[in-house]
Amino acid sequence: MSKILTRRQFLRNTSLMAASAVCVPAFCQDAAPSNKLNVVVIGPCNRGAANLSGVINENVIAICDVNSQYLDQAGQRVPNAKHYADFRKMLEELDREIDGVVVSTPDHTHAVCAAMAMKMGKHCYCEKPLAHDVFETRRLQEIAAEKKVVTQLGTQIHAGDNYRRVVELIQSGAIGKVAEVHTWLNYSRPIKVGRPTDTPPVPEYLNWDLWLGPVAERPYSPAYVPGEWRRYWAFGNGLLGDFGCHYMDLPFWALGLQDCLTAESFGGNRDPEGVVGDVKVEYTFPARGDQPPVKLTWYTGMKPSILEEKGITDAPETGNLFIGTDGLLLANYGTHKLYPEEKFADFKRPDPWIPTSIGHHEEWIQACKNNQPEATTCRFSYGGRLTETVLLGLVAFKAESKIEWDPVAAKVTNCERANDFLYTPYREGWTL
Repeated sequence: MSKILTRRQFLRNTSLMAASAVCVPAFCQDAAPSNKLNVVVIGPCNRGAANLSGVINENVIAICDVNSQYLDQAGQRVPNAKHYADFRKMLEELDREIDGVVVSTPDHTHAVCAAMAMKMGKHCYCEKPLAHDVFETRRLQEIAAEKKVVTQLGTQIHAGDNYRRVVELIQSGAIGKVAEVHTWLNYSRPIKVGRPTDTPPVPEYLNWDLWLGPVAERPYSPAYVPGEWRRYWAFGNGLLGDFGCHYMDLPFWALGLQDCLTAESFGGNRDPEGVVGDVKVEYTFPARGDQPPVKLTWYTGMKPSILEEKGITDAPETGNLFIGTDGLLLANYGTHKLYPEEKFADFKRPDPWIPTSIGHHEEWIQACKNNQPEATTCRFSYGGRLTETVLLGLVAFKAESKIEWDPVAAKVTNCERANDFLYTPYREGWTL
């Protein structure tokens, strides 16, 4: 995909989508909803092993990985599944059999896998973040809407009961109107600078060209594979890209957020190859109905100082602090607490109204069987906007500017150079 073409496509008015024929998956053509889905899994090991577990009770008809050792490992769990190295070949050969596709690859290949699957009319489950850059994220949302397929972003904690109880507390007004949220991950990774210099021969079990996918060709290095790719801009987006969708999911859901107005980044390490270190990003969101505008601040490698200012000494290493007009709510994956403690000592919680999830993967499976694209809680129309916001914080970092975002035109309006960081040109032979 040429840079000129990509930019023209991306900066068009994305609200005007071309009409497209809806492909009906094989499942809906000849099977009853009680039957099993025919599923393929792209990337069935490491993080993908949990996603394979999530769909393993369906018919996993094929698995795909550029690492033959991983294929052998996952193949022991699904002995009847066919093996592929190239997801394109798998999708083409099994087109008439596939109902759903699970994408668990590194971030830089999420979009090409998911886009091809959905264009073929296949339901799609994709690990977070939805894509590697903002353009890819917006394009996947468009394709999902055009094809009317069932989608789910892999923010598995969204299915937990704790998040549901927090959402109910916030939306019932337990702490009043919320205009400020602090979200943090008090964890750091060593900063990478420059490209790796250790470039031995490619291992026999690894198809390096397929692993690169749309990324411009570069020498293989064990510094990238298997688990360090997130620390390089070409393949990942560091800790914010890794965890932002998980932790920012809670304020997005609880406060009904969608598109940020601005993003501004502070700190971090500026290197063209290695991803930032500890960074803080401030996002602003508009008012929604009778809810006030919101400022959400993300912290990597630190806790927000406001915790100490508010007298909170037992804050977890990761979490969210909602600041309301009538109190505070502190939450992480598994717990939450209202402050001041004495004020809420006799607080009566609202009766739960968000039902217990049947499971994050199971939501997707059942929605596929019933052909209900709106039935999943993290469908791409929600998870895509969440991912966009996360990634816009890194666009602001790269542009070294506070950016103003126009979600309809899908462009930065106050800093033209920032638009260059919304997308990554693909090498020849790869498109969305």
